[in-house]
Amino acid sequence: MAIIDLHSHSTRSDGKESPTEVFEHAAAAGVDVLALTDHDTTNGWAEASEAASRLGMGFVPGIEVTTRASVQVAGRNRFISVHMLAYLPDPENTALRQELLTTVNSRENRAMLMVDKLAEDYDITWELVLEMIEDGATIGRPAIADALVHLGAADDRSAAFRGPLDSRGKYYVPTDTVDSFDAIRLIREAGGVPVIAHPLTDISPNASRGDLPQDHFEKLIDAGLAGFEVYHREVPQNAREWLLLLAVEHDLIVTGSSDYHGVHGKPNRLGENTTEPEMLERIIELGSGVAAQL
Repeated sequence: MAIIDLHSHSTRSDGKESPTEVFEHAAAAGVDVLALTDHDTTNGWAEASEAASRLGMGFVPGIEVTTRASVQVAGRNRFISVHMLAYLPDPENTALRQELLTTVNSRENRAMLMVDKLAEDYDITWELVLEMIEDGATIGRPAIADALVHLGAADDRSAAFRGPLDSRGKYYVPTDTVDSFDAIRLIREAGGVPVIAHPLTDISPNASRGDLPQDHFEKLIDAGLAGFEVYHREVPQNAREWLLLLAVEHDLIVTGSSDYHGVHGKPNRLGENTTEPEMLERIIELGSGVAAQL
């Protein structure tokens, strides 16, 4: 059976390898079909397409869109960052392109504010952060993490995210990006297929089903959400079981992916979680913005 991995990143956002290198490593790992889903950009699609053709692999064009949602958790209302995987959207769709540009600018402003805060305690500069990424790449916390590693303030990206860049720490700046419901609408109007990336990663492994925001998820489904990335190393088992039941109830697409960021990026490895062929077929049937290369 084909090995299908529908979530990976390159140097066009926060990955550590070029699109070509990502596909070369995927081929070496035995992956048959790979989606490149860089944050808020389609800049890597052309190179990915060329690499996939040369290697005899399938390529699914995608984007990981940064969104924000207001949810009730444990009886309290709070904003959370929701990453929305958009498969097969039209990259020339004006509304989606404009929103992605706005998001990229918002991410950069947020990163600059975080660097300003960090500079009070660390010898970090904006110029150093920019040295960590390719020109034109989407910037975010991983670039700041790489700068902290370069300074010796953290052993690796993961340590930086557990330490100075922790979302509960004093250096953190919350996201201010497109609302999740608006993102679903924009993706759909661009012919894309919206699937939530690594949902409920912040839910306690001991959380009961009553603690999970079912009402919020059902509203997203009513708005046009097509599925969940259930099989991901950061999705807790209790959340996975709950999401699978919800997917069956609403006949949603279920995917599995690595969320690969490079050999020297996150520990995630290509093909460690995969998507069933029939689920990819559903994505292809639903998507109309651009064709998958299979």
